[in-house]
Amino acid sequence: MSQLSTVAAQVATQLKQAEQSIAVAESSTGGLISSALLAIPGASSYFLGGAVVYTLEARRELLGLSDAQLATLKPLTEEYVGVCARAIRLKLGATWGLAELGATGPAGTRYGHEPGICVLAVDGPVQLTRLIETGSGDREANMWRFVEAAIELLDQAMNQ
Repeated sequence: MSQLSTVAAQVATQLKQAEQSIAVAESSTGGLISSALLAIPGASSYFLGGAVVYTLEARRELLGLSDAQLATLKPLTEEYVGVCARAIRLKLGATWGLAELGATGPAGTRYGHEPGICVLAVDGPVQLTRLIETGSGDREANMWRFVEAAIELLDQAMNQ
C-alpha cells in the first residue's frame, strides 16, 4: 500500500506544469482519490474539488444528473462512470474529470455485481474508461487498488 503523498505525485506535477485542473467524483473509494491528489503540496493550483457520490441522491444533487439520465444508465458500466466524469468536470469547470464507481466488498451490489469491481473514467481532452476486477472482497485493499488504478488512468490520459 502506497502512502497518499506518493500515489499521485507524478500526475500532480504534470497538472501543475501544464496549468491544468482536475475535479473528482468517487464512490467506493470514499474520498481517497481526492485525498491522494490533495496530499501533494501546491494542490490548490490544480484541484478544483471532489465529491463522494455514494448514492443516487448524491449523483442527482452533487453532479446535477437528472432521474431521467440516471434511469437510462446501467449501474457499474463504463458509460455510467463516463457520464459522472463529464458531469463533475463541467460542473467545476476543470480540464479533467475523474470518476470512480465500484463495489469494494465484502458483499456485492444490489445489482448483482460481485465485490472487487470498479469502473473508472477520465473526461477531458482525452476520454478513457477502465474496468477493474480484483476478484476479492477485501474492502480496504480494493479501495487502495481502485485509487491506484484511477490515478494510473488519469496519467495515461494526460500522456496521450
